[in-house]
Amino acid sequence: MKKNICGIQQVGIGVKDAGAAWKWYRRAFGMDINVFEDTATAKLMLHYTNGKQCDRYAALAMNMEGGGGFEIWQHTSMEPKAPVFDVQLGDCGIFICKMKCRDIQKAYARHQEEGFDLVGSLSYDPQGNKHYYLRDPYNNLFEVVEDQHCFMKQKSVTGGVAGVVIGVSDIDEARKVYSDILQYDQLVYDKTGQFEDLASLPGGAEKYRRVLLKHQPRTGPFSRLLGPTQIELIQPLERTPRKIFQDRIWGELGYIHLCFDIMGMDLLQKECEQKGFPFTVNSANSFDMGTAAGHFSYISDPDGTPIEFVETHKLPVIEKLGLFINLKGRDPKKSLPDWMLKTLRFNRVKN
Repeated sequence: MKKNICGIQQVGIGVKDAGAAWKWYRRAFGMDINVFEDTATAKLMLHYTNGKQCDRYAALAMNMEGGGGFEIWQHTSMEPKAPVFDVQLGDCGIFICKMKCRDIQKAYARHQEEGFDLVGSLSYDPQGNKHYYLRDPYNNLFEVVEDQHCFMKQKSVTGGVAGVVIGVSDIDEARKVYSDILQYDQLVYDKTGQFEDLASLPGGAEKYRRVLLKHQPRTGPFSRLLGPTQIELIQPLERTPRKIFQDRIWGELGYIHLCFDIMGMDLLQKECEQKGFPFTVNSANSFDMGTAAGHFSYISDPDGTPIEFVETHKLPVIEKLGLFINLKGRDPKKSLPDWMLKTLRFNRVKN
């Protein structure tokens, strides 16, 4: 038996005001499903918080179209800081969150019509696919990409998270994590040069190596909801990249981690240790996040970017009625029935 990576569960976003941010993400991306909310002390994250325990609020929001979610994360015992320098494309860490949509023209027109901060215009990636960038009010960049996978049609013009763009210092080293451990082993393109579609981004006119990776179809309890995703690695070739979280701690402003829903945590731990990327955080057995429960851990990529793994044990469906999805003892490669996953829609939050 091997570990099973079921998909991107969420991208963590550090913000100053979680309520305001979540409202914006509902409006822009339809991230209106409240999977859980929790207020507590992050006691286990010492590796990424300079050895200090931090009080925090966290909420997991999703979109029933499918795709990963957002973990909207706010420090409550300190004022979170923005990057200490002007971050550019290729600086080490998660730089862009990719959002999926079924109709790129419609999504672009809607975001343009509603006055969102579009960065550049609709353009083509090196494979010839249309995409565009926009910025949230907190200086986080998003890329909207077309993807026909749809779990459940919604009114929003986008679905959930379709992947990320990560800055690295050495793509070949980074792939030891992203292609080997995380199984993004399908190479879509590997291009070097200056790219017209990146020109509107900070530092986008420079020369880069740019690699887009995909994966084989995922299996597991939430795989049909989470769907296919992609990771794009960007390496600057004309400067030494800086770490986005230089002189800051995990949970401060920006993209704080990339999280995968997995089955087989013990097997994954052994594999990561054997391949030189031991767990930096390990909750052991079961943690509680309000009404959700599971086992979580972290590794760091070669540049220190945090990668989270969550093995879900329990998930609320209708908390007031005491209805939960219990995942213990289930076949790790079998998807939950669609009707069961669709009950998450009862946790919708409206603006």
